[in-house]
Amino acid sequence: MDLNNYTLLMDYYELTMANGYFESGYKDTIVYFDMFYRKNPDNGGFVIFAGLESIINYVKNLKFTDSDIEYLRKRNSFSDGFLEYLRNFKFHGDIYSVKEGTVVFPYEPLITVKANIIEAQIVETYLLLCVNHQSLIATKTSRIVRAANGRPVMEFGSRRAQGAQAAILGARSAYIAGAAGTACTISDIEYGVKALGTMAHSWVQLFPSEYDAFVSYCKMYPDNVVLLVDTFDVLKQGVPNAIKAIKEVLIPMGINKAGIRIDSGDIAYLSKEAKKLLVKAGLPWVTICASNGLDERLITELINQGAQIDSFGVGERLITSSSDPVFGGVYKLAAIEEKGVIIPKIKISENEAKITNPHFKKVYRFYDVESHKALGDVITIHDEVIDSSKEYTLFDPQCTWKQKVISNFEVKELQTPIFINGNSVYDVPTVEEIRLHCNNELDTLWDEIKRFDNPQKYYVDLSQKLWDLKNSMIEKSRNSNRK
Repeated sequence: MDLNNYTLLMDYYELTMANGYFESGYKDTIVYFDMFYRKNPDNGGFVIFAGLESIINYVKNLKFTDSDIEYLRKRNSFSDGFLEYLRNFKFHGDIYSVKEGTVVFPYEPLITVKANIIEAQIVETYLLLCVNHQSLIATKTSRIVRAANGRPVMEFGSRRAQGAQAAILGARSAYIAGAAGTACTISDIEYGVKALGTMAHSWVQLFPSEYDAFVSYCKMYPDNVVLLVDTFDVLKQGVPNAIKAIKEVLIPMGINKAGIRIDSGDIAYLSKEAKKLLVKAGLPWVTICASNGLDERLITELINQGAQIDSFGVGERLITSSSDPVFGGVYKLAAIEEKGVIIPKIKISENEAKITNPHFKKVYRFYDVESHKALGDVITIHDEVIDSSKEYTLFDPQCTWKQKVISNFEVKELQTPIFINGNSVYDVPTVEEIRLHCNNELDTLWDEIKRFDNPQKYYVDLSQKLWDLKNSMIEKSRNSNRK
């Protein structure tokens, strides 16, 4: 098996349905699927969209190998005609997507796939797993970075990630959302996410003494010294030995840049006492890094307690988003085409949150002209155009009496074409460009939306035309069930 071939990384029902479509004469039916999510992780105010580059690479290389076909043949579930169809399979459809690093909200179509039913169904799992994982880690990182309040945050989670790709792509997602770098070396090679790190406790333990370990490291890496001071006793041994090594090795070399790292204990107390020792020794410029089971809540508490910390290393709680580890993105049919006419489709449920928004749609974002802050988003039917020269009424789709009339606004369509007729039409930005875009996106949000607790709800409304369509389809379904 080629572990670099992800074509069969799909739910098996995608294949059984695809075979059924093929045999039932539906294989050429054009459909529209939306990928969206219903709830922000950690009850936050927004999500940072990530994972698009992985999807683009997947679609470009999507093909069934001879070994894939033989595996499927042995299952005795698929027709010979369908297997031959798969042998020549290529994605020929259109994909529209929000750009990576964009701030997004529940129920908005993040990705729309227009393709024949088999092609659209086959890409479902991989599309979801890319967005679900990478958006989750980017969003969690953003919370942690904002909690650090300007102090660098380093991603230290590779060894606790749930698999190799989770570590590599998690580091990329973290960097997009503002992390200063990563401990994951391969992410530097693959994506240019700066690899960072100095020593572990084993380095200190190996040498005859802690002092010898520090001296040796200072001599070998004088321009990148961060000494781990909690192997034995932070205040009685670690910090004093670090001070001695820095004074004896770095100062004579004219180097006045170094740091220490605390990885256990009462970090707030230890950092404050360590800072006192450093200042007393005439080394106020030596920075203090904290690590060990941190997240946005603990970082906020440390800062509120006056901890003397200059940077943070965050591992398992970032790379797994352990406080809310499942991002509930879904992929739902929104419309089909018959003879060139788009026919909207809707999924209706007893659970109101699971009722879908029908039709081929667009998403527009409104910005205040003066402050450049985002005012709200509107999901529309694909042929609707927002006229920024006229007032626009936003209304809550559930509580329609909640309305807001806005004027003096700019409007931007969020999705952009990625593939048209199977051809890539999107210039994939660098990770640095995505990171900058993400930072700019965060600047468009009001502080109230960025709160960790009880954030202000952001408007995501339906246009009047889409709202009318949705409700008429719900009513039609209700009436048909009464008969």
